[in-house]
Amino acid sequence: MQWEGISEFVHVAENASFTQASKKMAISTAQVSRQISALENRLNVKLFYRTTRKVSLTEEGRVFYQHCRSVLDGLDAAERAITNLQTTPQGKIKLTASVIYGEQQVLPLVSDFMLQYSEVAVSAYLSNQQIDLVEGGYDLAIRIGKLADSSMMAKKLGTRTSYVCASPEYLEKHGIPHAISELSKHSCLLGTLDYWHFMESGKEKNIRVAGKLRYNSGYSLADAALKGLGIVQLPDYYVQNHLQSGELITLLDSYRVPDEGIWAIYPHNRHLSPKIRLLVDYLAKHLS
Repeated sequence: MQWEGISEFVHVAENASFTQASKKMAISTAQVSRQISALENRLNVKLFYRTTRKVSLTEEGRVFYQHCRSVLDGLDAAERAITNLQTTPQGKIKLTASVIYGEQQVLPLVSDFMLQYSEVAVSAYLSNQQIDLVEGGYDLAIRIGKLADSSMMAKKLGTRTSYVCASPEYLEKHGIPHAISELSKHSCLLGTLDYWHFMESGKEKNIRVAGKLRYNSGYSLADAALKGLGIVQLPDYYVQNHLQSGELITLLDSYRVPDEGIWAIYPHNRHLSPKIRLLVDYLAKHLS
């Protein structure tokens, strides 16, 4: 008796619809409704607010859902533990990442991952927009910086460092800035924003900068800096090799903001399947 109606309840809660829940479970809407009513009677509590247009959880329903979801996830994990999926990951993975970082860092690693696991199929969509993972049916997103959406689960894959730098030729001609206030005297190479991020007196600050050049391409900005056109602020993967070779020199290091996190995020109510977990672990190993 304790299990009756639990699956129906969770499906309705996640789909906000009795009809959609019945389709997912391949049973009639009437049967779903009967099971929910029986469950509410057994618990002596109202789990859903129902109108002709909308179904939503009550406060008691939200509490009950979190516990039921955990129980069902545990059952799913127990079943997966005794299947071949644990040793032979297979099936489709749908993921998203930002355009440049995804193109240069994430997808090459995904391709390497697929060489190891030939039964896995991957569909990736690169976008700088914040895509709704649940609505879009995504298993995974790779995002950088502060995570605003607390409804998602997250695993840290690594960090990203931003550098302010310029070529030796530019610095020899125009001098080296020793404080962020001196940037106003220099040609700053702009991206999509009119300000750069710094730390001063323990606080993060956005400092407005100006210059004659603006590109919405990090690689083009790095190229402009290499050619002595000005000072630039860019993430490490654009400039790291040039810093190591001495073609670019870091500036204002004492004002550098803390490293940003690189995250794998996935829906809170979606237990990680073995193939997703393996991919996340693989990315963490190579992006850390």
